[in-house]
Amino acid sequence: MNILITGSKGQLGCELRRLISTGVAEIGAIPEVYREASVLYCDLDELDITDEQACLRFVDSNDIGMIINCAAFTNVDACESKPELAAAVNADGPRNLARAAERVGATLIHISTDYVFAGDDPSPRVETDAPSPRSVYGQTKLAGEQQVAAECSRHFIVRTAWLYGYEGANFVKTIMRLARENGMIKVVDDQYGSPTSANDLAYELVKLALTNEYGIYHCTNNGTCSWFEFASAIVDIAGIPCEKNACSTEEFVRPAKRPAFSVLDNARLRATIGDEMRNWRDALESYLENVGSSD
Repeated sequence: MNILITGSKGQLGCELRRLISTGVAEIGAIPEVYREASVLYCDLDELDITDEQACLRFVDSNDIGMIINCAAFTNVDACESKPELAAAVNADGPRNLARAAERVGATLIHISTDYVFAGDDPSPRVETDAPSPRSVYGQTKLAGEQQVAAECSRHFIVRTAWLYGYEGANFVKTIMRLARENGMIKVVDDQYGSPTSANDLAYELVKLALTNEYGIYHCTNNGTCSWFEFASAIVDIAGIPCEKNACSTEEFVRPAKRPAFSVLDNARLRATIGDEMRNWRDALESYLENVGSSD
C-alpha cells in the first residue's frame, strides 16, 4: 500500500510519521499492515495541494492508495485577514486531493475542526449536527469538508480540536514558556473544549483508515475543560510555579470569533472502531512526561 501524508511537517503529520515508523502509539500498537506500507511524507515543498494538476499527477504517478490530508491554514486570526489564502488551502486543496483520490480509487482521510460549529450550544456536538461556522477559518474548513464529500466516494472527514503534538509550536508549549518567562499566565475561562493529543488522534486515524465506514467522525480526547483549566493543568503537572489568572473572552479580544463551547462527541467513533481516546488530562500527563519540563 502506498500512502500519501500531506502537511507532514505539522503536528499531526509528525505524529503519523512517528507511529508508522515505530509501529506504536502511546495508546498501543497500530495495525501491522503499516509495516509494509510505502509512505510519502509531503509538505508544501514537495506538493502544493492548491495546484489541482500537481495533485492529480502526484497521486497517479505514485500509485497512491491512501491519502491522509493534514495540510491546512490553521492560524485562526490570520485567516480573517487572508481569506483567499485560507480558502485556497482549506477548501480548494482538499477538493484537489479528493478529485485525485477518486480518479485512482484511493481512500482520503481529511482532518477538520470543531470550528465548523458556532459554539453557542452548551452540549457536545455529534456528527449529524448542522455546522454553522462563525470565523473565516471555520467557514473554509467546512467548505473543505463539503468538497471532499462531493468529490471522493471513499472519504473520512475527521473533526478534532485543541490539538497539540511533540513537534512545532502549540498551546501547551506556549503556556509553559510564558509561565517561566513571566511568572504568571492569563487565560480565558469562558471557552470550553477538549484538548487533544496528536499522538492519540494519529492512532485512531490509522485504524479508521483501514475500514470502509466512510463519512464524518469526531475525534478528540475525552472530557471537557476551559482554556484556563487546561493552562492551569499544564503548569501544575509540569511543576512550573506561577500566578494563574482567569479572564473573559471580552477582555481578550481577537480578530476571529471563537466558539464558546466546542466540545465534540466521538459518537460515530464509538459505534465503529471504538473510542480509545484517553481522558484529556491523562494524555496531557503523558505528553509532559515525554516532552520534559525543559522543552
